[in-house]
Amino acid sequence: MDIPEDSVDTWPVLSCLSSCFIVFGGVVPYIPQYQEIKRTSNTDGFSTWVCFVLLIANILRIFFWFGKFFEFPLLLQSLLMIVTMLSILHLCCAVQTVNRVSTKHHAFTDFDPGHFWKWSRFEDYLQFCLSLTVLGAVLTYGLLDVPIFVEGLGLVALLTEAMLGLPQLLQNIRNKSTRGMSVKMVVLWTAGDCFKTSYFIIRAAPAQFWLCGMLQICLDGLILLQVWYYNQRHVKFG
Repeated sequence: MDIPEDSVDTWPVLSCLSSCFIVFGGVVPYIPQYQEIKRTSNTDGFSTWVCFVLLIANILRIFFWFGKFFEFPLLLQSLLMIVTMLSILHLCCAVQTVNRVSTKHHAFTDFDPGHFWKWSRFEDYLQFCLSLTVLGAVLTYGLLDVPIFVEGLGLVALLTEAMLGLPQLLQNIRNKSTRGMSVKMVVLWTAGDCFKTSYFIIRAAPAQFWLCGMLQICLDGLILLQVWYYNQRHVKFG
């Protein structure tokens, strides 16, 4: 019995589409948040620690790729995510510069723990990323043949990314509101995390990927519960 030609071509097409989604789908949730910050000229509702988490996770994931080759689309996703997070940080710094009342500046080179990730200029965030990249490159080059280091690097990278929603969750608790946070961003987070976790399982990616993906889905769910809870409070108490 001959197999229809259309069914033979279907799998490569679906595989290509899923790979494109993995590469570009990760950055889509941040488009509404970028637009929200630009529209309101206010960054209070968005936690820039989200950018911190994703920059750390994706820089480490790139080094993990050199030690344990995984799906190439996942590597491209990391590169694109780094560019996206730097773009959001650039916008946040520009908005905060305009709104800043104090003339005092805080720089990365001050090495002040009290103002870590609260620097005044975008260049300071670039210096931090460059320092982390150089340190990671040296360690990876020297320990690339040590399996426990490579596996640990992958676990740290993906566990860090899995905690992506935590800074936003805590920011909402501090604000006692989800105003200023793009709900579309969180909904797209949830949809994307569900898809990519399924993708990891189907494509037999290293276990670190799908385990951390499930943790991300749980955090997304908690943030969506916050949206519902705080909206109910606003309705009840005006």
